[in-house]
Order: sequence, then structure tokens, then C-alpha cells
Amino acid sequence: MPVIAAVAATVILGVLAVFQGALAAGAPLGRFAWGGAHTRLPTALRIGSAVSIVLYALFAVVLLDRASVISVLPDAVSVVGTWVLFGYFVVGTVMNGISRSRSERLTMTPCCLVLAVLTLIVALS
Repeated sequence: MPVIAAVAATVILGVLAVFQGALAAGAPLGRFAWGGAHTRLPTALRIGSAVSIVLYALFAVVLLDRASVISVLPDAVSVVGTWVLFGYFVVGTVMNGISRSRSERLTMTPCCLVLAVLTLIVALS
């Protein structure tokens, strides 16, 4: 089960990375992210979206390592990192849930919640 959860989380993170790439490139999807205040993100938030892509890749490595799909990190890093990610996704669920942007609330809240559950499954393994 942890392998399936880690792979599923990686797929979701990949989709989010594509989304953030589109935002960084100027796609008019800003209502779904960063509080939904901008249709096209300003430069600072575009940079934030680009950084998010790198972070999502690191998140995937931590989850896949913890689920023993890959072995590139010390065990302590993947164990602690997975619990940190679980907390991050729980906070993300709450923050997206209180967003002023209805679009962000309706898309990113469930996305973060699913990532939190999948991460918890991996963390408990």
C-alpha cells in the first residue's frame, strides 16, 4: 500500500508541477493558485511557481524513498521528511480551504487533502 500511495502522490505532484509550469510561463490560470488574486501571475509569483516545481520533485523523491521505490536518501531523512510533508499538506489543505478564490478552494483543497492522506499512508509504513 505505501508504494501505491507514493506513486499516486508522485503522479499528483507531477500534474501540479505542469500546472505551476504553466503559471510560470504566464498562463491565465492564476485564479487557481497563490490566493487567486491574479489571472496572470506577476513576476515574483511566477518565480514562486518555478521554485514549486523543484520542491514538488524533491517531495516525490522523499515519498518514493520512504516507500522503498528508490533508495537515495538516508532513512532518517526520508522518515522525518515524510512526516514534515504530511504536516505541510495538512496546512496546505487548511490554507487552500480558506482562500478567497473559490476556484482555488474547489480544486486545490481536495488536491492537498488527497496528498495529505497519501503521505500519511507512506509515513505510517
